[in-house]
Amino acid sequence: MEKVLQVESVNDYARHVGAPPMHPLVSVIHYDELEQCRHALCEYGVYALFLMNESPYSISYGGGNYRFESGSLMCVAPGQRGGVTDNGEIIHIKGWVLLFHPDLLAGTHLERKIKDYHYFSYYSNEALKLTRDEWARLERCFVAVRKEIRDFSEDSHLQAIVVSYLSLLLELAARFYERQFQGERIAHEDFGRRIDAVLERYYAEGRHWESGIPSVRYCAGELFLSPNYFGDLVRVRMGVSATQYIRRFLMEKAKAGLLAGQTVSEVSQALGFDYPQHFTRMFKREFGIAPSALRNSAGQQ
Repeated sequence: MEKVLQVESVNDYARHVGAPPMHPLVSVIHYDELEQCRHALCEYGVYALFLMNESPYSISYGGGNYRFESGSLMCVAPGQRGGVTDNGEIIHIKGWVLLFHPDLLAGTHLERKIKDYHYFSYYSNEALKLTRDEWARLERCFVAVRKEIRDFSEDSHLQAIVVSYLSLLLELAARFYERQFQGERIAHEDFGRRIDAVLERYYAEGRHWESGIPSVRYCAGELFLSPNYFGDLVRVRMGVSATQYIRRFLMEKAKAGLLAGQTVSEVSQALGFDYPQHFTRMFKREFGIAPSALRNSAGQQ
C-alpha cells in the first residue's frame, strides 16, 4: 500500500519535511533551508502553492507524472492528492511552498473569490512556466508572508495582511497564466480547428446516441487537458467560454441541417438533444429566430 501523508493542517506537512511550525493556518517553507526534507505523497486538506526553482524528482499528480521545470508554479486544493511516496530518502530541492487552511479565508473576500482561480484544479503538466521576473515577483510574496507570520504571529491584523498578500499572489498567478495561454505554441486558428475536429469525430463515431451533446470535459480529455485549463485556454484564445464555443458549433450544424430540409425534430435528435424544446431554446438564443421559422423561410425560397 502507498504511504499517504494526510495534510489536514499546514503543519502536518511542515513537520514531515523538517520545517518549523509558525502558524496554525498558514505555513511558508523554503526548501533550500531544509536539511531533512523527505518525499511525501499527500492527501491535501489545505491549499498549497509550490514555487519550484529546481527539482530532479518526478511527482504523481492528477493521474499522471510531472517533473518540475526550472521556474514553475503548481497549485493544489483541498481534496486533491499528489507527490512522491516517502521511501526514507533525504532529498534536496530548491524553491518554496506556501500552505494555507481554508479557515484562514473565513469571512474574507478571498473566501468567495478563490473558486474563480481555476488553476487550483489544473493537471500537473499544466503547471505555470515562469519567466525569471515572474518567479521573482511571486517569491517576494512568499517572503513577505513568511516575515509577517514570523514577526507578528499574535497580531490582530495578521489575517487581513496575509489574505491581502495571498490575493496579490493569486492575481499574479492568474495574470501569468494568461500570458502562458497567449504564448501557447498552438496558433489561434489551429486551436479552433483542433476543437472542431474533436467535435466532428464525436458525431462521426455516434457518441451522441448514448451521451447526448458533447461536454467540455469530453473535449478537454480528447486534447489531453484538464477541463478547467481547456476552458480558460478557450476563453483567452477564442474570446468565448468553452460551453459557448461548443454551443456555436452545434448551432451551425443545426442551421445547415435545417437549410438542407431536415425537420426540427430530426436535427435535434441528430445532435444528441434529449428534448426538441431544449434544442429550440438554444437555437433561438443563438440566432434570435426559432428553428422552425428558419426552416419554413428556407422552404419558401
